[in-house]
Amino acid sequence: MSSVLDQQRSAPPAGTARPAPPRRRTRLLALPETRWALAALTLFLLALPLYLLDGPAWLWGTLFAATYVTGGWEPGWEGIKALKDKTLDVDLLMVVAALGAAAIGQVFDGALLIVIFATSGALEAVATARTADSVRGLLDLAPTTATRLLPDGTEETVGTEQLAVGDIVLVRPGERVGADGRVLDGASDVDQATITGEPLPVAKQAGDEVFAGTVNGTGALRVRVERDPSDSVIARIVKMVEEASETKAPTQLFIEKIEQRYSIGMVIATLAVFVVPLAFGATLSSALLRAMTFMIVASPCAVVLSTMPPLLSAIANAGRRGVLAKSAVVMERLGQIDTVALDKTGTLTEGTPRVTDLRLLPGSDLDEDTLLALAASAEHPSEHPLARAIVAAARERGLSLSDTEVFTSTPGQGVTATVGGRTITVGAPARLLNDDAHQAVVAELEEAGRTVVVVVRDQVAVGVLGIADRLRPDAAATVAALTRLTGHTPVLLTGDNERAARHLAAEVGITDVRAGLLPQDKVAAVKEWEAQGRRVLVVGDGVNDAPALAAAHSGIAMGKAGSDLALETADAVVVRDELATIPSIVQLSRTARRLVIQNLAIAGTLIAVLVAWDLIGTLPLPLGVAGHEGSTVIVGLNGLRLLRENAWPRPTKDAA
Repeated sequence: MSSVLDQQRSAPPAGTARPAPPRRRTRLLALPETRWALAALTLFLLALPLYLLDGPAWLWGTLFAATYVTGGWEPGWEGIKALKDKTLDVDLLMVVAALGAAAIGQVFDGALLIVIFATSGALEAVATARTADSVRGLLDLAPTTATRLLPDGTEETVGTEQLAVGDIVLVRPGERVGADGRVLDGASDVDQATITGEPLPVAKQAGDEVFAGTVNGTGALRVRVERDPSDSVIARIVKMVEEASETKAPTQLFIEKIEQRYSIGMVIATLAVFVVPLAFGATLSSALLRAMTFMIVASPCAVVLSTMPPLLSAIANAGRRGVLAKSAVVMERLGQIDTVALDKTGTLTEGTPRVTDLRLLPGSDLDEDTLLALAASAEHPSEHPLARAIVAAARERGLSLSDTEVFTSTPGQGVTATVGGRTITVGAPARLLNDDAHQAVVAELEEAGRTVVVVVRDQVAVGVLGIADRLRPDAAATVAALTRLTGHTPVLLTGDNERAARHLAAEVGITDVRAGLLPQDKVAAVKEWEAQGRRVLVVGDGVNDAPALAAAHSGIAMGKAGSDLALETADAVVVRDELATIPSIVQLSRTARRLVIQNLAIAGTLIAVLVAWDLIGTLPLPLGVAGHEGSTVIVGLNGLRLLRENAWPRPTKDAA
């Protein structure tokens, strides 16, 4: 264990330690799709009350016309360009349907169609932009420059992309490591949570591996570059996120094929409904009226609303409970999962080390409070996470801390301070203990998954502190609920050591533990399950979890301490860090999917009846509009049932 050295001598300048990467988020209004959709929605909402209250037709007509232009010109233009490639997409069909509705006086129906599809396009553009932002943010984790040591001992500052395998770089305290490599000499603690998810900095010395983008502690390191910067772990994470996102493309391609067939079928059918009666002597006006009626009743408005109200209502209900599902597609996919993989640090645990055990060693004349006060006084000048945990524990007990007269630190080993005229050392057991009885106490705590530090007073070991990342109170109940929902016990995927991982897994009822994993190992595990036909939900919070979140069927990030990349890559975010909401959102998704199926059956049946009536008999236009709008209202109200308070599943409720 280590702490910060004398602050005047070795602390990095203010602002250099743990540099936070700049956040580069695309503003919503910077996207043209968002601006046009907002304009269309605003104009529609201005026209709606005038239309419903029989206001001046010229006024609401002008506003609706402006809605058509602002919301429809872009999908219409894209559809026209697609025609050049002999492709007919559903967006162009909807614009034509909207114009057709307007042509026979159904201006409101057409405007509603325009607004729905403009909003959908804007949401897709936002999602794409935010994904690009998150990938750029990950690249910011790696520094742009590094200090390269030349053979004659001089230093030069170079761009990290200029580093080559075999180069020697100097990593000063507080700096980010510039490339993947191995320590040649020096000792320090390195915070590599972005790569492995480990909650505490890891002691590094000669021969140990370090990763680009991780943050050096208080010691200087000389590192030999062992990987080209383009092949670093951080670079591979970026690549894996991009590749995993692309693996969802086949679903999108399937949808596009369905849209293409539907679009072509609608055009052919509408033309046939118009042309065939003309061939048998019908008048132009009656044939046009029948064709426009057909286009209205065959319009997919009810089908669209069959899907959206249940899913959007579920999203709103979940949002009130602190769970943000990023889209209706996400809400639907969450209900399909049958396997859950959980991260350890920051997901099952709180992600903050805390003192859990105070043990007095044989021969000590101290009590627990005195032992803790001595350790906290010695560690008080330090910024190490273990030191902060010890000081926090002392303050929670209301203990007063003594002034520290002399403070020194050895990276990876511990601190020594003079407290009240006594020399107090707090550090690693391997360096400070050699008594078998003392070692037995340490072994017992380590077996329980604790990080152990020893307190020595005037060369005599007086006590041992056990420190651990505390388990979330609802972790065990969440694991049990997910087991009931999916029929499989969740799996633990973590970069932490196996002993700590297995101890925690036993506490929550998890038997399948995969520890010591790098990001690519987590992705490999997810792909293995996906290859077996499983639909995997990954729950995590760190940059190291992002590739697995992207590769999985669904991903949920813990929001309180989640990295930007994890929050952007995940399909849903638990904003309040309440783990028990995860089984609830999965169950709510399943309920929403059942309502979607009900709505599709209702909408499909009504559309089929109305279309058959129009083709076989003579469907009056007002009745056709009433039937079309009626089906829309029915499926909409059915979906809105999920807005009710009691629609949110209780965490302990068994899954159906």
